[in-house]
Amino acid sequence: MKIGSRVISAESPPLVIAEIGINHGGQLDVAINMATAAFRAGCEMIKHQTHFVEDEMTDEAKLIFPPNANQSIWDVISSSALSREDEISLKTHVESLGMIYVSTPFSRSAADFLNEIGVSAFKIGSGECNHLPLLRHIARFGKPVILSTGMQDIATIRRSVSVLQQAEVEFALLECTNLYPSPPEIVSLRGITELQDAFPGVVVGFSDHSIGPDMSLASIALGACIIERHFTDTRYRIGPDISCSMDPAELRLLIDRSKEIHRALMNPKGRTAPEEAVYRFARGSIVADRDLKAGHVISEKDIWARRPGSGEISVEHFDALIGASILNDVKRNQQLSWSDLDGDAKKRALA
Repeated sequence: MKIGSRVISAESPPLVIAEIGINHGGQLDVAINMATAAFRAGCEMIKHQTHFVEDEMTDEAKLIFPPNANQSIWDVISSSALSREDEISLKTHVESLGMIYVSTPFSRSAADFLNEIGVSAFKIGSGECNHLPLLRHIARFGKPVILSTGMQDIATIRRSVSVLQQAEVEFALLECTNLYPSPPEIVSLRGITELQDAFPGVVVGFSDHSIGPDMSLASIALGACIIERHFTDTRYRIGPDISCSMDPAELRLLIDRSKEIHRALMNPKGRTAPEEAVYRFARGSIVADRDLKAGHVISEKDIWARRPGSGEISVEHFDALIGASILNDVKRNQQLSWSDLDGDAKKRALA
């Protein structure tokens, strides 16, 4: 898939998304500073959350307290939402730095607003993964979608995927665990491979709510093409998502290490050019394991392989030498050459 000018695929370095989310606490200047810090750490994409509370929740939400907050979800979101004007300013700032700006709409009006201001793509949170009416509404815009799949199984995800496929929009699926933070005992790295198996050809990534970069880096080794993590300019801020947020140093580490892991994933199995010097001394050459006279027929106890590998006959040809006749007297530990053996030995070895 492609978002803006960024190609996202198994052949491209993983896309690391810094989610500012609501970590700015509703303050535009803090959000701008966070975006700038992410840019300086090498980030390519900022993800925000667009909340229009009246269209997103009912009054019952004022009685619901998330496990990672001491306020109702209504109060948490109300105090953290940016105004329309402030979000436009944040988007303008992010794009002025050359980064891509995306956001998660939590309502129909939020989706309409983001489309109006020209976002390149939509991020759908796990809570809306099976909100098929909202998915259909967003898919009509024809823009790429990144869909988190936390709290869902393959069967329920299929319905959401069907909506996106019918709309013929590009999309990615992110494995996710929706607990902030997510302890290792409930994080599902296996979910990445299950998504890959269930939806062949679909871009798969990882929305990580664990503490530290380890789970994200492990997901890249499993083929995750997108990594999304909450981000803050400093962990000394107060907020429900700060505990599982990365700071600029960790963001830089995640970006750099993800590129290294991806590069290693692209390397086929085989001896590399830089290993040749090591190979010459690390492998074994066939030697006589005792003094042998011309005419002797070699048995397994007559030869062995010892370093260095500078001899003419590599250890890989050990079995082919059994039964060959020695043409010249050789001493113990002398490296054997093909000229020391009858011609059939070399034929067997190279067959």
